[in-house]
Amino acid sequence: MEARIYNHSEWIRDINHETLKESFREILLKSGFGLLSQMEHHFEPQGYTCIWLLAESHFAIHTFPEESTTYIELSSCNKEMYDQFLIHLEAYKENEQALRY
Repeated sequence: MEARIYNHSEWIRDINHETLKESFREILLKSGFGLLSQMEHHFEPQGYTCIWLLAESHFAIHTFPEESTTYIELSSCNKEMYDQFLIHLEAYKENEQALRY
């Protein structure tokens, strides 16, 4: 068996830490990931980081409110769950885009 890590990172527009945390928790669960632990930190005067330890690796959110953007990153050793995450992420981004207009 060959060890593989599938990685996806990108910038998104949502910077609301509550909706980000809720939305991505749901996306991770829908994708089939095992959520082992979650940690978050609120920076002063602004900014937020949330990290999930997954049975299949990890996922992180980092907000940059001063730039009105958020960086997300998923690392996974499970290709099927990774692919499902990308499908759910696209639906999230379509919904996020619709809410802005």
